[in-house]
This record gives sequence, structure tokens and C-alpha cells, in this order.
Amino acid sequence: MATAYSQKSDRDLVLACQRREPAAFEELVKRHQRTVFALLYQLAPDWHDTSDLAQEVFIRVWRSINNLRNPSSFRSWLTQIVTNLFYDELRRRPRRLPTVSMDESIGSDEESGDSATRDIADTSALPDERILSNELSTAIREAMTRLPEQFRTSIVLREIEGLSYEEIAILTKTEMGTVKSRIARARTKLQELLKPYLEGNASEVSS
Repeated sequence: MATAYSQKSDRDLVLACQRREPAAFEELVKRHQRTVFALLYQLAPDWHDTSDLAQEVFIRVWRSINNLRNPSSFRSWLTQIVTNLFYDELRRRPRRLPTVSMDESIGSDEESGDSATRDIADTSALPDERILSNELSTAIREAMTRLPEQFRTSIVLREIEGLSYEEIAILTKTEMGTVKSRIARARTKLQELLKPYLEGNASEVSS
């Protein structure tokens, strides 16, 4: 059922939240919770449960929303909160085993048997576009997990969130040249990881 708040823009909801109207905040959470979960998943696809982090995001939103001087920029401000929380959590978690090097050859995964494309289903039966799209999404997600966190974060903020290089540099506290380099190298690595999948499907379609 539509409410008075559900008809309001994000800007108006932010202003209502700054007046400490809980119903406006509930609408903001309802409207953006899927976005928060999706961004956390893109930033940390190998973290099994991010529901507590998502809840912490909105706790931070409610606590600090009075500091948002431009209510129209709520979406980018929310992205900043998610990214900052991601880095906070990353620092708290035990260090993982070294991530695949950005310079490592694609063929160097002989031992693990879980390369980015080996688990993709056989498509020799000429699947429809929907199945191909689902499989490509799976391949991309698996390839993303093989990027070091700093590269994955930069390319997610650029390609998925649409932030500028300058915004990413500020958000990640990194020089703009470093951000551009990380994104370029991440794109190259993703293309390399997805190449066997894309070539395999191209040859099946043409056969």
C-alpha cells in the first residue's frame, strides 16, 4: 500500500529524516536496501553473509544523515558509507591467503581446478539468450572474486556505481593515477579471465 512517504523523492525523504521522522527513514531503507546488499556483494563476493553489514550501513545512515549537506546526493553518500564500512570490515578480518597476482598468467591455476570458467555449464545445446546471460553473469562474478580487493573495489565503483575517477580516489584515499591504473589493469585481467568462456560460446554458436 502506498504511503505519503513512498511518493516522496529521496531528497524529500532525507530532509524528513533530518527532522527525525522515522517513517521517512523506513522508506529510505525499503527503497535502497537491495542496492546496499548488491554493492556489498560486488565488493566482497566471497563473504558469505553481509546482512549484519547492511544493517550497520543503515545505522550509520540514521546517525549521520544530519551531516548530509546536499540531500540530492543521497545515493552517492550512501555508496560512500558502504565503501567505508567495507574497508573497516576488511581491516578487522584476518588476512586471507595471497590473492591471485594481477600479473599471474591465466594458465597458472592447474592445482585448484576452480578457475573462473571451469564450472560453467556446457552450452552445446544452443541455450537461449537468457541462459547465456545468466552464465555470463556467473562467469563475471567468479572472475571478480579473483581480483585483489583494491582492484575489485575500484572497478565496482567505476563500472557498477558509475563514480568518477576523482570520486573513487577520494573515497578510497588513493591517488587518481593509481585509481586509473587499477581500473585499467582490472579490466585487462577480467577480459583475460573471461576470454575462454566467450570464445567457447562463440565457437558453439557458429558450429
